[in-house]
Amino acid sequence: MNYLKKQLYILCLLGVLGQAKQSYSQQLPLFSKESNSLSGDWLIGTPQAKAGLFKTKEGHLVFSNGLVSRTFTTFPNVASIGLDELTGNTAFLRSIRPEASVTIDGFTFDVGGLEGQKVHNYLLKEWIPSLKANPMAFKFHDYKIEDTKPRFGWKKRPNWMPKDMPWPVPGKELTFTYTLDQQAIDALAAKNKSDQNRALLLEDKFQHLDSGWKLMVSKSHERNSFVNEGKVGEIMALENAAVFAERTVPQEVKVLVAKMNKGTDQSNDWGLGFGLSLTNSNPRLYWRASEGKVVFFDGKRDNGTFEVGKVDQLWFRYEIADKELLAQASLDGQQWRTVGHLPLKSGDKIQLVRVGKMDPNGGNKDGKASTKEGRSKIEGFWAYGDFPSQFAGDLSSKLAYMKNITVQVHYDLYDDMPIFSKWITVQNQSDREIVVNSFKSEQLAVFEPESSVDHRSRWLYPNITVETDYTFGGMSDEIVYSSSLEWKKDPLYTTQVHYDRETPCLLEVAPKMGPEQQVAAGGEFASYRVWELLNDSWERERKSLGYRKMLRSMAPWATENPILMHVRSSDNESVKKAIDQASEVGFEMVIMTFWSGFNAEDDSPENLKRMKELADYAHSKGIELGGYSLLASRHIDAKNDVVLPEGMHPRFGSSPCIESEWGQAYFKKLYNLYESSGLGVFEHDGSYPGDWCYSTDHPGHHNEKDSQWNQFKRITDFYKWCREKGIYLNIPDMYFLNGGNKVGMGYREANWSLPRAQQEIVERQNIFDGTWAKAPSMGWMFVPLVEYQGGGKEATIEPLKDHLPHYEQRLANLFGAGVQACYRGPQLYDSPETKNVVAKWVNFYKKHREVLDSDIIHVRRPDGMDYDAILHVNPAGKEKGLLMIYNPLDEAIKRKIKVNLYYTGLTGNAQVVEQDQNSSIIPLNAASEAIFEVNIPAKSQTWFDIK
Repeated sequence: MNYLKKQLYILCLLGVLGQAKQSYSQQLPLFSKESNSLSGDWLIGTPQAKAGLFKTKEGHLVFSNGLVSRTFTTFPNVASIGLDELTGNTAFLRSIRPEASVTIDGFTFDVGGLEGQKVHNYLLKEWIPSLKANPMAFKFHDYKIEDTKPRFGWKKRPNWMPKDMPWPVPGKELTFTYTLDQQAIDALAAKNKSDQNRALLLEDKFQHLDSGWKLMVSKSHERNSFVNEGKVGEIMALENAAVFAERTVPQEVKVLVAKMNKGTDQSNDWGLGFGLSLTNSNPRLYWRASEGKVVFFDGKRDNGTFEVGKVDQLWFRYEIADKELLAQASLDGQQWRTVGHLPLKSGDKIQLVRVGKMDPNGGNKDGKASTKEGRSKIEGFWAYGDFPSQFAGDLSSKLAYMKNITVQVHYDLYDDMPIFSKWITVQNQSDREIVVNSFKSEQLAVFEPESSVDHRSRWLYPNITVETDYTFGGMSDEIVYSSSLEWKKDPLYTTQVHYDRETPCLLEVAPKMGPEQQVAAGGEFASYRVWELLNDSWERERKSLGYRKMLRSMAPWATENPILMHVRSSDNESVKKAIDQASEVGFEMVIMTFWSGFNAEDDSPENLKRMKELADYAHSKGIELGGYSLLASRHIDAKNDVVLPEGMHPRFGSSPCIESEWGQAYFKKLYNLYESSGLGVFEHDGSYPGDWCYSTDHPGHHNEKDSQWNQFKRITDFYKWCREKGIYLNIPDMYFLNGGNKVGMGYREANWSLPRAQQEIVERQNIFDGTWAKAPSMGWMFVPLVEYQGGGKEATIEPLKDHLPHYEQRLANLFGAGVQACYRGPQLYDSPETKNVVAKWVNFYKKHREVLDSDIIHVRRPDGMDYDAILHVNPAGKEKGLLMIYNPLDEAIKRKIKVNLYYTGLTGNAQVVEQDQNSSIIPLNAASEAIFEVNIPAKSQTWFDIK
């Protein structure tokens, strides 16, 4: 009776919850692609694309802003069933996956998702009602929608910005909450003996021929092969020929698994199989393909069968259990059928395993001659050991606390941009500490952009621009693929055209190791975030513009673009002279550069007092002052350096572990210096590059598993603190989304030892190339006013007044591009004439700051053979564009240059003002192109303000 009451209560509760969710859904506006899609171009205007939550007539939830949408079913669990770019009517999603997955205390759970999709090339809405929830997954509890929230604080510096930028990024946050029920706990306990939970000793997907295998290939025909046409594991053989591979396995092996595809092979006695060489017998599990059955040969006779019918793929499995060998087969690799068993004698050990076509006794003899041939495939081999200790005992009771763990999956959708963000949080509401061992915060199975049957050395990824805030080790956005996400091959996508099924069309967002984070009772863990821009075009400039706008919006402090100088000496007299000159010509920042004598680690009272006095002096002149510090690529000592296994090296050659005693003390000194002195800029070189540390003695991490996460958090917490204080950050690594203001635009330091004339062209090339992935404000260049790394007098600008034409050209290159450089030397000017030239270009930049800091359209790359040109575009501003054209030649040029003004937002006509003087009206054709007639003196430039 008590049981019946309990069941009735549960059913009533589920009914109430279901009604609540349904009524909540009924309050949402109805969504349709036709009525909710917006026209207009998000890159040249504000399309009033406001994020919101909708429902479909089927009751599904749609998170959309009219530019993009992500559609969810909520029954029997939450799953993404659509991901669409609406202006071009492009559907990206082809297959359902879990919304996330998380490993807690060694146990892995899906979060949401549905199972049972038969074909993964595409997804039809009529298939969805028949799909099932994974019984072991975290299940949907409720959802909420609210405004986006700031990721951390930002003290804006409006005097360095072309215009105000909103923070947080306007939009909506949709949060789904998931919990584990008793069904999930019981299902996990029942599956605790699955092979995936065992220690993996060997794995071979036969992508190449491992040296551990020895091939046994019949000589009955020249086509017999275990490596057919370069494909390892593909067997081409006559019907009664023996072709297999054999190898030894570790003595601690408990389970062996092989996956096979019969292909066109119809053999019976010599059928595809999985054999063992034991001390006392040679059992064999084999496939009688033409008869549609699997047979177990126990070393003496056939002793068990399993009818499998006309399937193409099978899994074979051996398990050593209770002094016997179990021989099993499976149609899906999950549900196993015991075909036979063999008692093991004392001392029986596995000497060899064999995969392929063996003779009836499990050996390499051929049968009677036959002309029939077939092609089959060994697709995988796995050897497993025993279970770890956490799988012992009554798991249902041991894991009951997990029902008090909640996982939330968060999605941000931003107004006016086709961009989603996603992350997960884990709330520990149990009575004990837990460990989040690993997670996947996103798994997207999307359409492949190209069809390739054969191997490719370089794949074209799906047309989604992806970024995360867990990146380190370089200045390029590409490093995200090595740190926090990957386009992977999809093991479920068996019907793709690529022969080896290696098309990278499954996006997986997960750290490469860890995070292995302890979460106290009542505590919370938050993953890093991923941003996904659904592109509406493959055109390079347009995709680049979208990426630049995404980064500017998600890291709006990157639009701060102060004009800065690197003073090469940090003594009081040199610093004050630099501050005075910077103030006189309109510069906004002075940095005590590398090798200047500035030491951020000097926490003596005398140094802190001196730094405060210098900072106060700079502020009195309207200047921010700061300095340079090197973190990675330096050696501390064996106790505090990164510890790696033999053969592995830190990314930068040498590096301290920033969770060592030295590393923790280093950051304590930085906080103290900047808090007490009032310094306003920090140039951090060799920022944390992502090194794992295998030390077990460092106070800030346990071992390699948590070392990367903890080191990254240590440094990014400091950067976020700087952002909250308004401290400007020059960092030569991709830390924008964690508070960094600027990285290198892209240059080779040795190039600043080239002769001066060559530096001019190289500089403009670096800017042209660097601004494909960065707005002008996001990358610095370098102007060594004194000799830097050699080159002598031919490479050096000092004395400035003696090389004034070159100095002015450098100023025109940089300010004309809206790019700030590190002007490194003792002074910015050395004569009234030099001062006037510097002030001229500073004033030019400040007058046109908003448009110069806006996006660049790449017109013609510098090559020294003809003009080069860039177009700044700012469709929302008064100045819609500014065209910079440079003449590197020794003679004047006269040209008619066609320039596409589409991204200025102008149509019909454009008002054009050359060099702030001569105004004219230029017509635009239907393609928004205009003809600019230019006459540029030798070694000079001109510009056109476009309104």
